[in-house]
This record gives sequence, C-alpha cells and structure tokens, in this order.
Amino acid sequence: MEILFYRYNSICEPDIIQVFTDFGITVHTEEMEMTDKSVTPRQCADKLTGWITSHSFAFVFSINFFPAISYTCNHFQIPYVCWSVDSPVPELFSNALKNEWNRIFLFDKAQYEFFHPINPKCIFYLPLATNVKRWEKVILDMKDEDYAKYGADVCFVGSLYNEKCRYDALLRAQTDRNVISNTSLNEPERNNDTNVISSYTQGFVNGLIEAQLKVYGYNFISDNLTERIIREIASADPDFYHGSDTYTNPDRYLVAHQYIGIKLAAVERVRTLNRLAEHFRVTLYTNSDGSPLKGVDCRHGISTLREMPKAFHASKINLNMTMRPIETGLSLRIWDVLGCGGFLLTNYQSELPDYFEIGRDLEAYESVEELEQKVQYYLTHEEERIEIAISGYEKVAKFHTYEQRIAMMIRILSENTV
Repeated sequence: MEILFYRYNSICEPDIIQVFTDFGITVHTEEMEMTDKSVTPRQCADKLTGWITSHSFAFVFSINFFPAISYTCNHFQIPYVCWSVDSPVPELFSNALKNEWNRIFLFDKAQYEFFHPINPKCIFYLPLATNVKRWEKVILDMKDEDYAKYGADVCFVGSLYNEKCRYDALLRAQTDRNVISNTSLNEPERNNDTNVISSYTQGFVNGLIEAQLKVYGYNFISDNLTERIIREIASADPDFYHGSDTYTNPDRYLVAHQYIGIKLAAVERVRTLNRLAEHFRVTLYTNSDGSPLKGVDCRHGISTLREMPKAFHASKINLNMTMRPIETGLSLRIWDVLGCGGFLLTNYQSELPDYFEIGRDLEAYESVEELEQKVQYYLTHEEERIEIAISGYEKVAKFHTYEQRIAMMIRILSENTV
C-alpha cells in the first residue's frame, strides 16, 4: 500500500509517518509547504495532480484540513484522510468539507459535534496520542546534570499567546491610528470608522473573558456574542477569514475562538503563572514575551524532541492550561507529559474522565484556588505524586499511542469505504 503524506511541518508528522511505515505502508511525502508558506491552493492542487496521476495511492493524508487537497482527491476519487490537531481550523468551513471522498478525523468532541452534521458519513472523532517509544529513548539517557538542569517544582512549557493574539493586535493598531471610539449603550451602533472596536465592545469582551475564566469544562463565549460584537471585530481585521467558498457564515465561530478565545488564553496564562509564583517556584519555557510575568523563572523555549521530555520527566509538577478554543478535547500537551512519565496537573476538560481517572492517572483543577491547593499538596506528598505519574504513564503506553490511534483510523477507513 502506498500513500501520499502532504506535510506542512506539524510536530505530529514524523511520529505518524513512522507508524504508517511500521505498518508496512509506503509513505511518499510532499514537503513544499514546509518551507514555503505562500503556497496557493492552485499550486497545491497542481502538485497533487502530478503525484496522483503517477502513482496508485490508497489515500492522501495530512494533518489538519486542506480544501485544495479535498477537491483534488474528490476529482480523482481518491480518499483524503486528515487528522485535526488544532482548534479552530477555519478551513473546516469550506464547502470542500462536504466532499464524499473525505475521511476527516477531529480530536475535540465539541469540534466533531459541530462539524459532523455537515458530512455525517465522512467525519469522525479521534483523540490525540503520544509517542512513548520516542520519549523513552530520551529519558533513559538522562543524566544527573539533566535532572538538575530541567527539574522544577512547577513547570509550564508553552506559549503565552501574547504574540499570537489577533484581538490585541487590532487594539494596538487602532491606538496607533489614534482612532478611539467612545461609543456607549445609548449611542448609535457604529461610528463612521468601520475599523473601530468600540469601547462598548472592548468592555463586553473583557467582561465575557472574566466570566469564562471562572468556569472550567464549558465554553459559553460563542453563545453570548451579539451580532454587534461579531461585526465590529470582524470588520476591524482586514485579514479576517472571509472564505469565498463556505457553506455557512463562520464569523461567530471565528470571533469566539480565533480572537476572544486566544485573548482569553493569553490572560489566563499570565494571570495563573503570576499567582502561582507568589507562593511556589515556577519555571516557564517559552518563546513568548515574558515581561508581564512576575517572579516566574522565564526561560527560552526548548527543543520539542530533545529537551521537552527531560523537563516533563524531571519536574515535580507539570502544569497544563488548555486554550479555550479546545472546548472539550485533550490537547497534545496532556498526552505528551504523561507519555514522558511526568506528573500532570491540568485544567478540567469534559473529555478527561473518558480516558483517565482523575486523582490516579493525573490531577485536574476547576478553579485557580483549587490549583493552588493541589500544587501545595503534591509538592509535599512526593510518594503519591510519583504513583500518579507512573499510573498515567502506564495508561498512555497501553492505550493511547500513535500506533493505537492509526490502527483505529485504518479500521474506520476500512469500514467506511466510498
């Protein structure tokens, strides 16, 4: 069996390619988008056409959904298999989602339930996984100096999202233009500048963020957005995703997830780390701007494959804060920390109990107060902490590896032929 793997440099790609290869599948890779992010849909389609007409592929595969691949595969009647690892993915609003040759796997159950009705026979739910074998190779070679270098009381590896927050970028651009709106509830819906996010909308968004910060396991941002809020934010960004080939208006979804959701992640991460640093030794590995942090040992980002597993394994407590656009699902960070034998303390997600026993395989919190209490407890209960880390590792090693996920994917493909 031969397949074509269309790559764009996701960190998951090497692990999945290895599993396909181990399963006896010959993997050809198209890598032009790994180095050139300006590739157009037409260029993508042309390149795929060349591959497809010169090979007999069982299917074409990618991480996340590419409409150009979907249309091309549909034209040649070859299955297009993709696995979503991000949220949101604006391209899922393309009419290409309806193509009958799609085989789309989504990791977040809420994301799956949102998009599944659009093409029920072709969209499936599949959680993420980890590569335990890869991590074992790194961890078994760790030396005393590695434990000294990477060991931490509380460790967080990840972005602060201040460099990725499009909502903040819009506000900064607005300030730079010296255009400040003083719109209030009693004034007209908009002033004459269609690029302004009014003071009313800014206050509304801030209030919505503060409310959502108090609730874990349920995302209510999208349901509470008014048409005015959506319109102002969408109109303010000249690069807002306005697909010309969409089956429905994606504005509400994108404003909630790409703009307010990312802003929420930025606020939550800085605020949480600062609060923990008041009482505990907190180490952060990030490429983000750490200037908003106080008392946090802020270090440069680390290598995903060589250093990250050492930090997860050597740290007493590994913190995970799932960005809210991932509404119910488990982020890759959860699987990787456990796959490295690290103790994990994560925010509660409604899918957690589907795969793990909280308090036995990992720990979870539903408020910042509970987070502080559990950090304090597990820093002083080493034996219990280690037992939980071992249990979590054993569970992912047994049930949640890429081998098991790809095997499940192939089974679903065989049961759902066109």
